[in-house]
Amino acid sequence: MTDTADLTATEALAAIRAGRLSAADLMEACLDRIAAREGEVRAFAWLDPAQARRAAAAARPGPLAGIPIGVKDVIDTAELPSQYGSPAWAGHRPRADAAAVAAARGAGVVVIGKTVTTEFATRHPGPTANPRNLGHTPGGSSSGSAAGVAAGFFPLAFGTQTAGSIVRPAAYCGVVGFKPSFGTLHRAGMKVMSESLDTIGVMARGLADCALAMSAMTGMDFGDPEAKPGRAPRLALVMGPAAEQAAPETLALMERAAEACRRAGATVTPLDLPAACAAAYALHPHVMNMESAQAIGWELDHARPLLSAVLRERMDWARAEPAAKLAEGRAAFAAARAAFVEAIAGFDAVLTPAAPGEAPEGLGWTGDPAFNTLWTLLHGPCVTVPAGAGPKGLPLGVQVTGRVGEDAAVLGWAAWVRAALG
Repeated sequence: MTDTADLTATEALAAIRAGRLSAADLMEACLDRIAAREGEVRAFAWLDPAQARRAAAAARPGPLAGIPIGVKDVIDTAELPSQYGSPAWAGHRPRADAAAVAAARGAGVVVIGKTVTTEFATRHPGPTANPRNLGHTPGGSSSGSAAGVAAGFFPLAFGTQTAGSIVRPAAYCGVVGFKPSFGTLHRAGMKVMSESLDTIGVMARGLADCALAMSAMTGMDFGDPEAKPGRAPRLALVMGPAAEQAAPETLALMERAAEACRRAGATVTPLDLPAACAAAYALHPHVMNMESAQAIGWELDHARPLLSAVLRERMDWARAEPAAKLAEGRAAFAAARAAFVEAIAGFDAVLTPAAPGEAPEGLGWTGDPAFNTLWTLLHGPCVTVPAGAGPKGLPLGVQVTGRVGEDAAVLGWAAWVRAALG
């Protein structure tokens, strides 16, 4: 029998609606799991169990009534501190919820706590460990959200992605990460770093959970990923501009995934993307860092000693770049989006790696987003699904992505791929 703390959001919601489970009992199961493992996982930037219990007891009706959610600590919450992973904002308490949090509460979600983020969702990591192996990173920047879902602390979590901060940690922790099309969830109340890239998404234990949460928060139809399609998909197999960075376990995984999909009836065609995509990929660091330097101009000028050395170095580099470089990068992004749509004409979705390999050892580095940055700048939906384990027994994931606005279809094809993998 599945422990209550390990239920998917969909399973928990069904139990609540059937009267077999209450929101208070679900919260208590999550808090029990947190009490048992938070000391070693350290997924939370802020947790008040008494407040979480009160919130569960007063859960509002709605399509997600009573479901606990972890909120990445670059997204504001009215009743909990929002410190953005930086001592420069220690103790900061916003007056209002971010738009995404307000939408989640409106759907009946219960905020359980704030989850650890890297500093301003950039590089400098927090203390979170991978619950699958505490000696390895959970990935970042949505470290606490991915680790918390994997550990059974909450069935849903908010993450954000600028390079690979939803997809990569989800893959490292063996959960589902969904970055919707750019702008689907409103960013008001988020500590935005890159105006062209930052996207709010969700993490969960199942694809149906992601569709359920996104539909409930937006009023849009994200479909039922578990519904059986009338045909097998036409998939483009893309290793992307970072192909040479794939570890042996990732190369083997993609071969296995492609063959499994073919056996299940899909056409899987290796595809090299146009040069415009490689050009945009190369300029991603310029756009991300130059926009981030603008976003934290106050912190750089008034709280510089409280910023990490790695962040100061990157922001100083970005400030020294000519303004024309940012314009060049944004233009390259637009060109890549147009070229991508043309390149995948006739395909339903793209099958591609979610990360270079297993989660790196140690907590000082959250891993390389090389297999994520292109898909983020293309602005389309991306989802990673668990796909076995690597040589050290840590999770691996495959990523499915597609055209802007085709979020429901991408979730559905990701479910098809996951079923084909067995």
